[in-house]
Amino acid sequence: MTSATFDPTLYLPDDLLERIRSRAAQVDADNVFPEQDLAELHEAGYLRILVPTDRGGFGLGLEQAAVLQQRLASAAPATALSINMHLVWTGVAKVMQDRGIDDLAFVQTGAAAGDVFAFGISEAGNDLVLFGSDTQAVPQADGGYAFTGTKIFTSLAPVWNHLGLHGLDTSDPDDPKLVYAFVPRTEQVVTRDDWDTLGMRGSQSRTTELHGVVAPADRVVRSVAPGPNPDPIVFGIFSVFEVLLASVYTGIARRALDLAVATVQARRSKKSGTTYSQDPDIRWRIADMALAYDALPMQIATIAHDVDAVADRGASWFFSLSGLKHRAVVMSKHVVDDAMLVAGGSSYFTRNELSRLYRDVLAGMFHPSDPESAHATAAALWLGPIQA
Repeated sequence: MTSATFDPTLYLPDDLLERIRSRAAQVDADNVFPEQDLAELHEAGYLRILVPTDRGGFGLGLEQAAVLQQRLASAAPATALSINMHLVWTGVAKVMQDRGIDDLAFVQTGAAAGDVFAFGISEAGNDLVLFGSDTQAVPQADGGYAFTGTKIFTSLAPVWNHLGLHGLDTSDPDDPKLVYAFVPRTEQVVTRDDWDTLGMRGSQSRTTELHGVVAPADRVVRSVAPGPNPDPIVFGIFSVFEVLLASVYTGIARRALDLAVATVQARRSKKSGTTYSQDPDIRWRIADMALAYDALPMQIATIAHDVDAVADRGASWFFSLSGLKHRAVVMSKHVVDDAMLVAGGSSYFTRNELSRLYRDVLAGMFHPSDPESAHATAAALWLGPIQA
């Protein structure tokens, strides 16, 4: 099944999408988690779209999930961004399973049973991201690990059941290891109520404090050397994370373009007596937005397809993935900026949906890979490493 033949309404029906859209403004205004959205998405089976059918899911691939996330983001970007983080882990489980590694089977069966998985990788000041961690991972006698540290931007903070994270095990100073594991929500986990942001407010991506919370041995899934690493879990996280992030911001752009088109078709100029859609300057700007947007869904589909197909892009994989996310965010911000201009002064009011999209799209620049990292990855591929 390709994105061209895939029917997203089977998994995200129009009526469900419109109910989610109808709640988005109030969720943003109240700065709360969209619990009704999550409940309805749960009921529809959306949180198990990437789980294989033999484990209780729908058996979709990353290519189809990307289409669905674009569609969900067009209704409620913050809801889509928060759900992204659960889908990342179910996607990583699929990527690894497709490559013969079934270490995350419990994520698949857990998601099918209704559990919510959150993503605990980001740390303040840690620009190594997947290649390092300031969180301490202390080995336990039974094979588990105790984690102590602080994670930021933990989407789904009020509702998750399991937090997938990484930490650094320095018990052997000569051979440190990055440990990937899943911890439960216990008294050793403190979720700060500190999510008061400009946009993406419904994601409730709060700060998470870890105070020796233990991941049991059967939830410790990978131990790898710090630094750039081709390990399947690193590739799995990076590929699914970047593709689904690109999808959310591309969905925002599509909604902004649709709103801009509807607005200029309805607004009438007193000077010309015609709608603004007949104004040559506005027509040029709409066309420019459409040209910018049009490339991204196809790029997302191609790269997601290659992840699903276990294609070998060799050293270019990280360039392709970081570039995809970077281009999607830059494009989306450009489209939303221009949508505000063509819609006119009414878009400046908070009651206007475009004003929320304008705030939401700004978050894209802060997600990995940031512009500096994307450009560094591209330069390293094309020019080689910087000489010492």
